[in-house]
Amino acid sequence: MRIVLDTNVLVSALVTRGTPPDLLHQAWDGREFELLTSSAQLAELARVLSYERLRPYIRREEAEGLLETISAVARVLTELPDVSLSADPDDNLILATAVAARADLLVTGDKSHLLKLKAVRGIPIVTPREALARIKRSRE
Repeated sequence: MRIVLDTNVLVSALVTRGTPPDLLHQAWDGREFELLTSSAQLAELARVLSYERLRPYIRREEAEGLLETISAVARVLTELPDVSLSADPDDNLILATAVAARADLLVTGDKSHLLKLKAVRGIPIVTPREALARIKRSRE
């Protein structure tokens, strides 16, 4: 299974252990799915992980480790199509990544924009909990 994890899911995986975003991160570490991303999303992730308000929750070493691991192991796309389905340019970046990667799923916690779309060009947009259920079903 080929999955794009929204930046909010990746950050949540470091902040809240034992939750669906963390369990997705563990599933990816266990190679239960292929993580797809883009160089633009990696830049966004680096920016978000440097926010002062996250420092009490995410150690610098954890943030650097996540970025290094994703860069080394995930499939990183450099060219993205234009996608303008959301008022939020960061959301359009994630949507474009899923489209360019021909992902099986786009996983997000963004209830106000992305989840409302339900799909982008035939790619389901789901919550971390739903993604975990789909990964489990694909193993059975």
